[in-house]
Amino acid sequence: MAPALAHPFNDSSALLEFVINQGNGVKGLSELGLKALPKQYIQPLEERTCMTNVVPQQSIPIIDMSNWEDPQVAKSICDAASKWGFFQIVNHDVPIQVLENVKNATYSFFRLPAEVKNKYSKEHSSSNNVRFGTSFTPQAEKALEWKDYLSLFYVSEEEASALWPSVCREQVLDYMKKSEVVIKQLLQVLMKGLNVDEIDETKESLLMGSMRTNLNYYPKCPNPELTVGVGRHSDVSTLTILLQDEIGGLFIRENEGDNWIHVPPIKGSLVINVGDALQIMSNGRYRSVEHRVVANGSNNRISVPIFVNPRPADMIGPLPELIASGEKPIYKQVLYSDYVKYFFRKAHDGKKTVEFAEL
Repeated sequence: MAPALAHPFNDSSALLEFVINQGNGVKGLSELGLKALPKQYIQPLEERTCMTNVVPQQSIPIIDMSNWEDPQVAKSICDAASKWGFFQIVNHDVPIQVLENVKNATYSFFRLPAEVKNKYSKEHSSSNNVRFGTSFTPQAEKALEWKDYLSLFYVSEEEASALWPSVCREQVLDYMKKSEVVIKQLLQVLMKGLNVDEIDETKESLLMGSMRTNLNYYPKCPNPELTVGVGRHSDVSTLTILLQDEIGGLFIRENEGDNWIHVPPIKGSLVINVGDALQIMSNGRYRSVEHRVVANGSNNRISVPIFVNPRPADMIGPLPELIASGEKPIYKQVLYSDYVKYFFRKAHDGKKTVEFAEL
């Protein structure tokens, strides 16, 4: 089969048939040993990562969580969330073995034959909560992104047992369960930073009432400089907890201008970023920040984010405590599921989604 497909796919329908309909993904393209990037993946110039815009000496904060209740540690978490929108945590409560297991499980899933993975595609999956796909929103994108993913929306242990792929189910559940301790610590600190001292059940379910884990696979890419692994966007979550492997390739936008900062892999660390939902709920005090992933010409890369979200039926807006203390709201109340639908309806476009909630 490979020789027949060794030339670039000039015909879009043949490419989409191979990548999407047959479930080969970009992993399948990568394994054909193409010498040139198919034209459908060539990004416009302004979307490619220009290495001259990367600030090598800058780094996001690295925070030691071993004494997370220490006021100094709490201050550095809140400062990082308001100034950077991104930070890495080390010495957290998620065991290293749990992280290694979920990375191995990610490789195990993507090693499955295309026809097995394809059972979980939009067309064939028995549930919207389990989705194997490629790129971001292929039907809305002018140029495709060089990434495959498996997205797992957590409803219950029973549903996960019934519907999630057996090759990664236990490892992902364990990773989500063990991360919950850290998520609660971070949210407690961040809420205190807004003078919200009590996280009752209602507030907890607003902040972390639903969770989704993605297994992301970025295969080796011909002409990586012409495409992206993931285009510029901010997350729609409250918080995102990201496990990345040792390859690197995640960049965040610096506060001002068009400079980008690499987020270097640190063994055993987790990358934390503020999502749009928390920016809206904090009335802009904490910032969700644009980020992107570059494609890689020599290595496959994986990452496993947990998106910690409000529930779809929740209304999100500036927290009442902030408005009660006299702050002027800069966002309106929006239905979270409407916000998320708006995000997924269009191609990645930086931070434009948050305009949906602006007053």
